Amino acid sequence: MLKVLTAPQIKELDAYTIRHEPIPSIDLMERACRAFVTWFTEKFESSKKIGIVCGTGNNGGDGLCIARVLNDRNYAVKVWIVRGGSESEDFRTNLKRLPVKLKPLDVTSPVSHEIFAGCDVLIDALFGSGLSRALDGIYAEAVSAMNNADATRVAVDIPSGLFADKHDAGVVLRAHHTVSFQLPKLAFFMPENYPYTGEWHVVKIGLHKDFIQSAVTAHHLTERKDIVSMLKPRSKFSNKGTFGKALLIAGSYGKMGAAVIAARAAMRSGLGLLTVHVPICGYPIIQTAVPEAMASIDPHEHFFTAIPSLEGYDVIGIGPGLGHERETVEAFRSILEHTNKPMVIDADALNIVSANRELLSIIPENSILTPHPKEFERLVGKWKDDFERLDKVQEFASRIKSIIVLKGAFTSVVSPDGNVYFNPTGNPGMATGGTGDLLTGILTGCLAQRYSSLEAALVGVFLHGLAGDFAVKTKSMEALVATDLLEFLPHAFLSLRA
Repeated sequence: MLKVLTAPQIKELDAYTIRHEPIPSIDLMERACRAFVTWFTEKFESSKKIGIVCGTGNNGGDGLCIARVLNDRNYAVKVWIVRGGSESEDFRTNLKRLPVKLKPLDVTSPVSHEIFAGCDVLIDALFGSGLSRALDGIYAEAVSAMNNADATRVAVDIPSGLFADKHDAGVVLRAHHTVSFQLPKLAFFMPENYPYTGEWHVVKIGLHKDFIQSAVTAHHLTERKDIVSMLKPRSKFSNKGTFGKALLIAGSYGKMGAAVIAARAAMRSGLGLLTVHVPICGYPIIQTAVPEAMASIDPHEHFFTAIPSLEGYDVIGIGPGLGHERETVEAFRSILEHTNKPMVIDADALNIVSANRELLSIIPENSILTPHPKEFERLVGKWKDDFERLDKVQEFASRIKSIIVLKGAFTSVVSPDGNVYFNPTGNPGMATGGTGDLLTGILTGCLAQRYSSLEAALVGVFLHGLAGDFAVKTKSMEALVATDLLEFLPHAFLSLRA
C-alpha cells in the first residue's frame, strides 16, 4: 500500500532523507525538480510558452530550479516572484543559479489579472504542503490572477492555497494538473478538491524508504501489487465447493435486472456455487439469464418475504433490487437475527437499515456495506465537508465492526480499525445504473472464497474498477453500461495474473 502521510510527516520525511541518505537539501530539491521536469516534458511540447510563479520558500525554490532546467531544454520560460515573506536558503541558492536571461519579475499589489497573459502553461510554485492558513493579500491576488489566465495550470506538489490534511478556507489555485513528490496528499482524494487538483500525478524523488515504512498512518492508496499478492491460487485438485457457496437475495417486480447483474458478477468473480433467492415473478428470469446459478423461490409473487434455509452458505449478499415493503423489512430482520456470518449489504438493504436503525446493532461483524454517498448520508446524517465525511465513515465502521465501501471516485474501503484504503481504478463512465449491483456480486463472490472481509473488499473494488477501465477503452465513457463490465472482468483477472 502506498502510504498517504500528513503535512508534518512529509516535512519529517524530507528531513530524514537529508540526514540519512545523506544528501544536501539543495541537491534533494534538484532531484525533485528534475523529476517534475521529466513528467512535464512528456506532457507539454517545447513550443509552449511557460510561466512560473514562485513564492520565496522552498516551493518557490522548486519553481526557480524548474525554470532553469526547462530553459536548458529549450523551453521559453518567464519567471515571477511573489514576495511577502522571508526567503529560504534553498530559494536564495536557486535564485543565484538562474541564468541572466531568466531574470525574474516581482509581482506587486494590486495584481493585474492580465499579468500572466501570453503564457500557454502556468506552473504554480507559490506554496507547498506546509501551508497552515488561508491565502490573503498579494498571495490571494496572485492566485486569482493565475486562475483567470487563459493557460493550462500545473501545481508543483500541491495547489497553492490547498491544505493537505483539512478543508480549505480561502482562495485556492485551480490546477489542471498537480504533480506531487513521492506520495499523494490526503486532500487529493476528496471530491471537493477536484476543481483544485485536477488530474494529479506522483513522481518519485527517492525519499527515504525506511521512514516511509515506519511511518504510522490510517490512509493508504491501494496499488496493483497489493491486489496481486492477495489473489488466491487455484489448486489442480480444486472443485466447485472449494470456491465457496453464496446466497444472493435480490430482485423484485420491475427490478429483476439488478438481481441478474449481481448474480452474473458473482459467478464471474470465481465463486463456486451460487443460489439466488427471488420472488415468484423472478424465477423464469433468473433461470434464463443466469443458468449457472440455482434459484430459491420466495412464496410471494413480487418481492422478498421469507428467508430460505441459511445452512451451508459461506456468505449472504442482499440488497440489489430488493424493494423495501414491510414484509421485506421483517424478512431482512430475521436474516440478521439468524446468521452470524459476514454479509454483503447493499442498495435497498442499506435503505432498510437507514429507516430501521435498530438493525445496525445486529449486523454480523465483518460484514461489507457498500453505500454510495447519498445512502451513507441516510445512515449517518449530513457532513460539512469531505474530511468530516471521512471521519464519519471511520467512526461508523468502528461502531458496527464492519467494512464500509464508500463508492465514488477513489472508492474508500474503511476497516473497523480506522484504516482507509483508497482505490485507484475506475472511471466516470461507470456512473451508470447497475454498476453498484455488479460490485455487490463481485464482493459476495470474493467473500465466499474465504478472503477476509477486508481482502474481499479490496480485491473486489479493485477488480470492479479495473474491469471498467478495460471496458471504457472500447465502449467509451458515454456508452458504457454495467453489463459491459461483466464482459471485461475476465480481462481484469488476466491482467493481474500476468
